[in-house]
Amino acid sequence: MTDALTDEALHALKGNNADLFSAVYQAYAGPVLGYLAAKGVSDPEAITQDVFLAVLPRLETISGGVSGLRTFVFSVAHARMVDEHRKQSRTPEHHEFEPDRDTRESGSAESEAMGLLAPHEVMKLLDYLGDDQREVLTLRIVAGLTVEQVASIMGKSAGAVKQLQRRALMTLREHSAVKEYVSP
Repeated sequence: MTDALTDEALHALKGNNADLFSAVYQAYAGPVLGYLAAKGVSDPEAITQDVFLAVLPRLETISGGVSGLRTFVFSVAHARMVDEHRKQSRTPEHHEFEPDRDTRESGSAESEAMGLLAPHEVMKLLDYLGDDQREVLTLRIVAGLTVEQVASIMGKSAGAVKQLQRRALMTLREHSAVKEYVSP
């Protein structure tokens, strides 16, 4: 393959950086892009631009004429290609989440606790609580009602129901029989 850029043209353009870069870019951008694409670089256009950004400041210092310039340009292209492949090998692959294929399942803490405790144990634990706290936990956890529903049933505000629930759970955590079931 013959280069569109000759040694004479290269020598004539020395000192005129804009024209020199333009000539070098026109002569080698296509082959560099093809090389990078053939080597499997994920974004060959971007890496081609990186190559020429690295070549531009060194154009005046390159020796060996067109052959030396071509060698330098493709040395930089090869180095960028290797860097890109190393970067890709260290970067995890990203896959779109497919909820239908996700078979993992996690139960709520409440259902796990209820599974660990037999019904008579639950009733025994509730004996450590005051009437309002027991009622809140029974309606919230056993019946599965929302804070607002419990507040409506008990004639209390949602904030009061939350406080009663929080205090009831703290009381149960403090009791030694519950420590194996409830973590702080």
